Amino acid sequence: MARVVVITPNPAIDVTYRVDVQRLGETVRVVDATRRAGGKGINVARVLHALGRPVMAVQPLGGASGGWIDDELAAAGIDTVSVPTGRETRTTVAVVDGRSHPTLYSEPGAALDDGVWRALESAIVEHCGPQDILVIAGSFPPATTALQVASLVAAGTSAGALVVVDASGEALVAAADAGADILKPNESELLEATGTSTLDAGLAALFARGAGCLVISRGSAGLIGASADGDRVAQDGVPGVSGNPTGAGDAATAGLVAALADGLPLPEALRCAAITGAAAVLAPIAGVIDPADLPRLAARLDGGSFPLALPTAYPPTPR
Repeated sequence: MARVVVITPNPAIDVTYRVDVQRLGETVRVVDATRRAGGKGINVARVLHALGRPVMAVQPLGGASGGWIDDELAAAGIDTVSVPTGRETRTTVAVVDGRSHPTLYSEPGAALDDGVWRALESAIVEHCGPQDILVIAGSFPPATTALQVASLVAAGTSAGALVVVDASGEALVAAADAGADILKPNESELLEATGTSTLDAGLAALFARGAGCLVISRGSAGLIGASADGDRVAQDGVPGVSGNPTGAGDAATAGLVAALADGLPLPEALRCAAITGAAAVLAPIAGVIDPADLPRLAARLDGGSFPLALPTAYPPTPR
């Protein structure tokens, strides 16, 4: 089975506050709070771990908050390589009331020096091999250059890994320029990064820059997979799912990558992505799924079954 190495360039402590009703400009009582190691890549790694896939999480960390993240990942049983930054790792806050879309407050994080970027490249070369998959997911720290994004893609390519990038803005464009095998933005990220106004125009812009394949998340509408030669596959979203959408795209990335690691073709990988993303909506915390939900959700789609083999014992799932 291929191993997946997941780079989170800008990790965070993810704090989720649950409130009765979100109200701006007022004192709001928090019903409960959770704190977890987060960032898109770490969320992807958590879901891959829950699916029973071999995964290693690689991230730059610093300060007491970075040490807390390292400990939390170790307690979750996730293999990690943490690169010291010497700077405090950021925090993000999500406010959830179950009525409206969560409100997110995201600190920018600290810029990384050249030594940290070189250490991340070295970790990729050391831990990725042919037939493995490298996932680069999430925001990038302030002052990140296109060359630094490209260096991570190039390190995965030189190791023989399939490189999947789930990013936005200039980082998404830089990953296309670097020839990443698969780019996985959502539709709004695609349009914003390319300065286009239609899905077709956005796809064409990134293919022209060197992207190999694009997988576009469209929320409850599902996903679209497209290749530079014009092939396109659409996958409906799972109907009748409601809850917390924060982190659903990260779970979809994990489902997609798990299927590709198992050697499944793109249509089946998109199906896995849709089902796994839907499972994340049912959980109150980003980066969490209950694998027991997957067969039931799969039954709502044409085809009826979840394409991946699932572990017989699952990691504990917060509820």
